[in-house]
Amino acid sequence: MLLVLNKNADENEINTIKGKINKLGFEVNEINELNYHILGIIGDTTNIDPGIFEAYKAVDKVMTVQEPYKKANRLFHPGNTEIKINNEIIGGNKINVIAGPCSVESREQILTVSREVKKSGAKFLRGGAFKPRTSPYSFQGLKMEGLELLLQAKKQDGLPIVTEIISADYIDSYVENVDIIQVGARNMQNYELLKELGKTHKPILLKRGLSSTIEELLMSAEYILLGGNENVILCERGIRTFENYTRNTLDLSAIPAIKKLSHLPVIVDPSHATGRWWMVEPLALAAVAAGADGLIIEVHNDPENALCDGNQSIKPEKFHQLMNKLKLVAQAVGREM
Repeated sequence: MLLVLNKNADENEINTIKGKINKLGFEVNEINELNYHILGIIGDTTNIDPGIFEAYKAVDKVMTVQEPYKKANRLFHPGNTEIKINNEIIGGNKINVIAGPCSVESREQILTVSREVKKSGAKFLRGGAFKPRTSPYSFQGLKMEGLELLLQAKKQDGLPIVTEIISADYIDSYVENVDIIQVGARNMQNYELLKELGKTHKPILLKRGLSSTIEELLMSAEYILLGGNENVILCERGIRTFENYTRNTLDLSAIPAIKKLSHLPVIVDPSHATGRWWMVEPLALAAVAAGADGLIIEVHNDPENALCDGNQSIKPEKFHQLMNKLKLVAQAVGREM
């Protein structure tokens, strides 16, 4: 529910209204901009009679919000959320690229890839330390050793690191060492994990589930936001459809849709979306044209012998060429790299 206040609203009456909202057991999200002053009521207001607020002189209009997500809703937060990580901002005019291997395999591998992607203009290094896999016989990652190798790469090149968390047991270590904590598609609806991440203030990269709707993705983000952590980045990584030529089907329409519904930044993962290295470039270019705030791309120095997802990883030289093309598309749509 939104209470639209008039320009001459009395401050004492506004405070009275906020107090009443709190007594009813709801949280208040106040938006006071140049052309509007709004009180957003966070929570399930289905049984609240709008008339109890319409009686106040300060209230011009009461609007009900149909969507179940509140904190992620653009109505409650008209401006775009910008998340600052070191010297970079995700969600602003600049498009940031996260690049690196699907999984950390060795010290030589991660240090080589880190050096190469930084040289090409990537601002963040990705790499899986823990790898949740469909098959229990597949490579599951180097775990904490992998995280240590990521930290060595960060020390070498200075790139903030992005890696996936699979259990709340590792939150303390991740908060201390990781710059962006990734929640994978399989954990998008692991609500207990999301609640714990909501208690931190670390940026969270939340990937869309394999068969999840946009609303379900935003509801998962709501769990994190409700805990007090407003640093949420959404990731479109393809969804499961009847088509089996590609690993998943990249839903480019989700980018403008989420931008309309929510204030949270959106990045795209063309690597997992296609599962084919030669499709990464065209879909990365299309994602930027569609309004994505960033990309997360798998880069491997030796994809033919990769322990995980080598078929969807591009080589450093191909990544360098892609970065040059991305600059042209970004410029064409009024963005920068």
